[in-house]
Amino acid sequence: MPDTFLPAPPLVATTRIPVRFDGEGAGTGPLSWGQLGIWQDMVRQRSWLPIGGWAPVAEGATVEDLADDLRWAMRRYPTFRTRLRFTDDGAPLQAVAGWGTIGLDVFDVPPGADPAAFTASVDAQYRARPYDFVEEWPVRMGVVRVDGVPAYLSTVTCHLVTDGFGGLLMLREVAALRTDPPGPTSGLQPLAQAQWQASPEGRKQSEKALRHWEKMLRQLPPVTPPASRPGPRFHRGTFVSAALYRATHAVSVVFDIDTSQVLMTFLALAVTAQTGDGRPAIIRPMVDNRFRRGLGDVVAMVAQRGICVADVAGLSYEEAMRRTGIAAMLAYKWAYHDPAAVAAVSATLSASLDVDLDAGVWFNDRRTISRQMFPGSVPTAEQVRDAAPGVFTWTVAQDDPYDPLSIDVDDSPGEFQFTWFTDTWRTPPARVEALARAVEALAVQEALTALENFAGTETP
Repeated sequence: MPDTFLPAPPLVATTRIPVRFDGEGAGTGPLSWGQLGIWQDMVRQRSWLPIGGWAPVAEGATVEDLADDLRWAMRRYPTFRTRLRFTDDGAPLQAVAGWGTIGLDVFDVPPGADPAAFTASVDAQYRARPYDFVEEWPVRMGVVRVDGVPAYLSTVTCHLVTDGFGGLLMLREVAALRTDPPGPTSGLQPLAQAQWQASPEGRKQSEKALRHWEKMLRQLPPVTPPASRPGPRFHRGTFVSAALYRATHAVSVVFDIDTSQVLMTFLALAVTAQTGDGRPAIIRPMVDNRFRRGLGDVVAMVAQRGICVADVAGLSYEEAMRRTGIAAMLAYKWAYHDPAAVAAVSATLSASLDVDLDAGVWFNDRRTISRQMFPGSVPTAEQVRDAAPGVFTWTVAQDDPYDPLSIDVDDSPGEFQFTWFTDTWRTPPARVEALARAVEALAVQEALTALENFAGTETP
């Protein structure tokens, strides 16, 4: 989720270099399911959900080199050339251009200014400036020079361009351009995705997914009226924890279980304990659909929300992990769906059953270091006990909405960083902090138990 602050006064580029490009795959058509899902998020959150960031440029790279990189990316990735069109009834369409011109901004760091801080401000300005879905290319790129030499590059794109894993693929390919140029792309681009999704095979997939979603949505709790509070309604905070990182590492190794499943089980148990009504925990994972045919190496938005109903009340951790794993597997399987169809079923159920469509925890596991396997040896019980407890810091309060209760999970060496987003009228900040600490405490407790049992079963 982006920050919304704008540096003052606005930074002005020294020059803007026109970069002409062309590319294959031009055409106009419906949004793909992944694009439509993120578009619904954009409309709900009143944000173009910019993604990207800034980093040092390769040593010796010139402005001309970076312009060539931008031209290459515009040619290779049709999503970089995609803008929106709207039908008479307001439905969005994707329009992929076959040619055009995009600007590469060049900024010069003022004398005495810190180059990294200046670049961070450029990046923040790109994110904060409103985006025109119809007229503007969905990529903003700026080179920051120090004494006339390129030092940093900021690249910010609209989330319609790609999901996080597609962004990582793009960065790897651009980085390898001069040493190991990537071969032709083989993945289905969004226009082709939309064509398949409208085919009989695609409709069959969507209909099966819709049956799963309807079954899960029927288990949502009834609507509870929100309690208004003074000040900005939507808050964001970070919870950085070495203890949770080590505990998750230990449990995943002892049980030989996927690390996301371990985390989701901690979360499901903590949510169930906090609500105290015995209902299943509702978790809505962001699912990377790249395991599906044709989506593995495409730079596009193919991740979609799933829905997981984990009935774990009163269970041991091991049994809760099994139940959560089954529920998560179904969520991943049926996360490839038509968001418009799910929205229609949701509206019907809400009207007839009074279910709370915003119930649950949105869960986005974005880790790249420990997602598949933690680095290093399994922590000892002593190391788990000694790990520093998490620190919770509220960082942003705003009126534009987030998802009702949402978590992004990132890692750095030796710790997890959870970014929590909450609608404080539904889940007040104190309750969010309590939930974060309950997840951590449960993780440490279960890790120590698992390590003790593991040690007891080892042969001398």
